[in-house]
Amino acid sequence: MGVSTTSPDKGIRLITVDHPPVNALPVRGWYDLADALRAAGRDPEVRCVVLTAAGRGFNAGVDIKEMQRDTGHDTLIGANRGCYEAFSAVYECEVPVVAAVHGFCLGGGIGLVGNADAIVASEDATFGLPELDRGALGAATHLARLVPQHLMRALYYTSRTATAAELHAHGSVWKVVPRDELLDRAMELAGEIARKDGYLIRLAKAAINGIDPVDVHRSYRFEQGFTFEAGLSGVADRVRDTFGREARP
Repeated sequence: MGVSTTSPDKGIRLITVDHPPVNALPVRGWYDLADALRAAGRDPEVRCVVLTAAGRGFNAGVDIKEMQRDTGHDTLIGANRGCYEAFSAVYECEVPVVAAVHGFCLGGGIGLVGNADAIVASEDATFGLPELDRGALGAATHLARLVPQHLMRALYYTSRTATAAELHAHGSVWKVVPRDELLDRAMELAGEIARKDGYLIRLAKAAINGIDPVDVHRSYRFEQGFTFEAGLSGVADRVRDTFGREARP
């Protein structure tokens, strides 16, 4: 369990998240993921990273139960910083990152795939930010990289999800494939990238990041300020305490 790395093919680093039951990561898990991504990017033999997950879904965000056990703000601060580090590690990885997404991709999962270079998704994949139902804010920066602005706002305010097919229609998902073909198709795309010259592909990643119209680091950090304000005000705890219960009328 945790975060594991393998090198299944030449030039490709496979990073797998496995944190049962739903890949909702504790604070340490976000830092471990960031470390694995940065190590892959620093390796001169790596030309593409595939980020995937084991179990029922790709990622369910932060570990709400870990946060509920903390009577102070240490876990909130840790989760804020850990998510920031993991999202940044995807974006700043010196080589392209292909996200292979199945099942649910929620909260922090959106931060990961929104900063990835390409997404291959299974037919059952769904994407969304249930943050308002969890007493939090954040990752609208990354959802806005997957869908148009007005759709992002509607999804954010309602906590609804979008399907892989819908994101494919918006151009943010490369391919939608059967669940049992997901990793093979993601590796296929990664293999095509990894056949490029290693030095040139790193220059290409740096160049594309350099012309990005949105500063994802500053934008996400701005959002996190409101997440912390919600925590200090008490509204976050009030909403978070309903997690796992029937919605109130």
